[in-house]
Formats: sequence, C-alpha cells, structure tokens
Amino acid sequence: MLKPILLVEDNPHDLELTLIALEKSQLANEVIVVRDGAEALDYLFCRGEFAQRQKGNPAVVLLDLKLPKVDGLEVLREIREAPELKPLPVVMLTSSREEQDLIRSYAMNVNAYVVKPVEFKEFVRAISDLGIFWAVLNEPPPGSQRYVRPIG
Repeated sequence: MLKPILLVEDNPHDLELTLIALEKSQLANEVIVVRDGAEALDYLFCRGEFAQRQKGNPAVVLLDLKLPKVDGLEVLREIREAPELKPLPVVMLTSSREEQDLIRSYAMNVNAYVVKPVEFKEFVRAISDLGIFWAVLNEPPPGSQRYVRPIG
C-alpha cells in the first residue's frame, strides 16, 4: 500500500499545476488535496470530515505558506509538536522568497523550502522531482511503509 501525498494549496492555478506535475512524474501515490491549514490539520489528526479516514501519515506534506484559516507555519508548528507527526516530512512549497519566511520555516524544522518556479516547465520539473524524491527515493522514518518500484 502506497502512502498518499498531502497537498495543502489554496490557489486554484497552483493546485492545478501541481497536480499536473505530479501526474507527469507517474507516481502511483494518491494525492490528497486540502485547501486551507485547518483542513490540513483535520486530515493529519484524523478529525472533522477526516475522522473516519484510515490511520497513518502521508509520505510527505507539500505545504503552502500563505493559507486561509491557519497559515502554513502554524500547520508546521502543530506537526512538529505532535509526537506521532514529528517525523513526517514537510516541504514548504511557496511563492514567498522572503528571507524571514525561509528562516522561520527552517527554525521550525521544515525538511525543505521550495519556491514555486514561475515558468511552467520549471514548475513541472520541480514538483516532479519533489514527488519522486519524497515518495520514492527518500528513506522514511522507522515504522513507515516504503514503496519499492517494480522492475521493468
């Protein structure tokens, strides 16, 4: 069973581009899409509309910084404070090039900070590389399931 990728994105254009890029990378992982920080936390903590979802952490969280309801840094803080979520890989995927955002994200132990490229081809390549690295190549924390690509 493959672990899903949790995509937290409120911008419809960026959401569509990210989904296209992940599809082009031919990952078999399901992509769970939530549109704000509150929904992301509900998914991760299995509450609200996600109370009945199958337990377990996603392979990676692709997290926008500027989100409605609860911003990305607050989502990251709650992930890092929860023992069951602390080892979860989180990639800040944002348009912000502000140094303060970068500093705060790394101070809160984000795994990676990726600025969304403006050009379509670069955006697709960046997202594809992210998906492949975190869902396939990265060695997950002990106790996590790892996807092994079939040969051939």
